[in-house]
Amino acid sequence: MGWAIALQGGAGDIPVDLPNDKRAPREATLRRCLDLGVAALKANRSPLDVVELVVRELENCPHFNAGKGSVLTTDGTVEMEASIMDGTKRCGAVSGLTTVVNPISVARIVMEKTPHIYLAFDGAEAFAREQGLETRDQSYFITEQNIERLKQAKEANRVQIDYTQPQPVKEQVPTSSEGDSQIGTVGCVAVDRNGNLATATSTGGLVNKMVGRIGDTPVIGAGTYANTICAVSATGKGESIIRNTIARDVAALMEYRGLSVKEAADLVIANAPEGTVGLVAVTDKGDVAMPFNTTGMFRACATENGHSEISIW
Repeated sequence: MGWAIALQGGAGDIPVDLPNDKRAPREATLRRCLDLGVAALKANRSPLDVVELVVRELENCPHFNAGKGSVLTTDGTVEMEASIMDGTKRCGAVSGLTTVVNPISVARIVMEKTPHIYLAFDGAEAFAREQGLETRDQSYFITEQNIERLKQAKEANRVQIDYTQPQPVKEQVPTSSEGDSQIGTVGCVAVDRNGNLATATSTGGLVNKMVGRIGDTPVIGAGTYANTICAVSATGKGESIIRNTIARDVAALMEYRGLSVKEAADLVIANAPEGTVGLVAVTDKGDVAMPFNTTGMFRACATENGHSEISIW
């Protein structure tokens, strides 16, 4: 048994020839966030603190689809969502945030300071302000890159789901890529030396999504789940993740069939529609799994036994 951490920055049809100016800053952010999480675990911070800390840092990076990097709705606005959960099954979730800098912190306060699990839209915004969390005008979140992504998607009258050219809403598997569209989510899972677990996930959703659309990220058991055995954060196409209860299924296979985290995660990913899903998971023993059925997934992990990895494909 030992501490372990894994994080993801989204899964999708990431071209293997992704230009260095788009690849390097994402890899650098993953490395910085991994180092931040490892240092926090070594300092005996709780897994809940660690996953919130790491996801906040990812939300503050404009290169990933969460927080400041959130993609835009069909109205050109941001609607962010996030959830957090620990191994005791305490959890909190939010959707429809438009001005909160770090949605993951709102999710944690929902968990810790309300009798509820899930707040959304105006109610979540008002609660965040009441709690004194940092907010910004929407212009803070709306980047030139995401304005261009929305323009491309609108011109094609389509929803853009990952590192591909806009695809028709009904298409499940992308077929071509331009290498510069936002993907999935950001997320982090962690376990400390005592086997305590936590997970956190945050996203801006889909490019050109309908106003009010809610994806898998805030849905406990779909994009996010933790119990005493494992913690999971999923990424990819939200509708597929919800239909297949990705995060909970990993835990259920371990709990009821006795599979290892690698066996369980691989089976869940294999049974999901091709090109739609990835996940990161850790166990109470410090084992890590990071499978995906897309072309790639931005991911990183480290364990107390010395293993460390930052990968895309």
